[in-house]
Amino acid sequence: MNNTHSRRGWLRQLTAGMAGLLIAENAIAKAPFTLPFNEAKAFISPTDPIKITKLEIIPVHTLRTIFVKLHTDVGIIGLGEGTVEGRIATTMAAIKELEKYLIGKDPRRVAHHWQAIYRHAFYRGGVVLTSALSAVDIAMWDIKGKALGVPIYELLGGPTRDRVRLYGQAGDPEGAKKVVAEGYQSMKISVTYSRGRLSRMVENPDFIQGVVENIAAIREAIGPKIDMGIELHGDHSPQTSMMIVKALEEFLPWFYEEPIQFQNLPLMAEMAKKTHIPFATGERMVTKWQFRELLNLGAASILQPDVTHCGGITELKAISSLAEAYYAAMLPHAKEGIIGAVASLHVVASIPNLMAHEWPSLQAAPKDGVERSAFGKSYIKKPLVMGSNGHIEIIGNIDKPGLGVELDENLIDNERGVEEWEFPEMWDSFDGSVLDH
Repeated sequence: MNNTHSRRGWLRQLTAGMAGLLIAENAIAKAPFTLPFNEAKAFISPTDPIKITKLEIIPVHTLRTIFVKLHTDVGIIGLGEGTVEGRIATTMAAIKELEKYLIGKDPRRVAHHWQAIYRHAFYRGGVVLTSALSAVDIAMWDIKGKALGVPIYELLGGPTRDRVRLYGQAGDPEGAKKVVAEGYQSMKISVTYSRGRLSRMVENPDFIQGVVENIAAIREAIGPKIDMGIELHGDHSPQTSMMIVKALEEFLPWFYEEPIQFQNLPLMAEMAKKTHIPFATGERMVTKWQFRELLNLGAASILQPDVTHCGGITELKAISSLAEAYYAAMLPHAKEGIIGAVASLHVVASIPNLMAHEWPSLQAAPKDGVERSAFGKSYIKKPLVMGSNGHIEIIGNIDKPGLGVELDENLIDNERGVEEWEFPEMWDSFDGSVLDH
């Protein structure tokens, strides 16, 4: 009798437990989100509908870039950035073409919209199309983070680090000492010129020695503890580039960046096998598919995708995961605007294979009386702050919902009248022929 009673009780408990489980599963199935949610900071409830109503495009010529504002019917505005330096008008037109698709859509379905925009285009990829996609992708992630009340890096799996290491840039000993004085503990050095001229197809000892002397002087000025990469920028022929690579090995560079243009990855892979110094490349490459080819060939072990070119936050995260499988490090390119730089910070805050991060410069900004800074002054309301040893702390810089930044109210006025920046033309001083850049 006691056994019968026990069995009935057990069956009632089991039935009640199963019913509770079914109710819970049904509730989960109806919920649109299972991502992090901060009710105190969320702009709306996760179950509230939201639609894109307007795409606003803002050229920012002082940074060679384009900002976008993606408006919604609930008042949330997402910020994004996408650019092709020197082709701003072309890229703006490409971004504008995306507006028809975006209007009326729920911006929280970021992955779905990325696939639709990328795959519904007959001509896939290409830096103009992916830069346009980058701008709206970043803006949709910003909206999603704001809607849920959490930083974007929380939506990408959470932080893997407390801070992100930045590196500076220089071209001579004085510039290098200034970089160190600014707080950086790493930098890259441009070797585009030597003896006051650009390189030829095959160089002579005098040109190569000029490169060596400059790097030797920089290393002496900054000491042995500062990491020093060599920026070749695809400016040299494979023949001359290989001469420079071998001549500078004695200084143990951090990496060689863009030893040649990326169109010939098999040749870059062959060059990489001839030195023990790692190759870095990728700022002109887009999407995971191009980087897959690079990694399969072994052309570089340090990847430099730019979030404003490669396809946005969605694609930068995918490239980082792909790189991890090849034991490749991430050294993201970020030379233009603060919105893209912040978007990139959110991605690298969530990945395990970060080496360091580039930071924007103001090389296109005119001297017009507006006080600007590479950390966002005159572009965002609260500029970022670089901490000790050349790092950006996550907490206090990018820990607010979404991207965690707001545009400066005077941005458009500050940009008024500034002309679009153009890449300098590069010519051979011996015969006037066109050179790479």
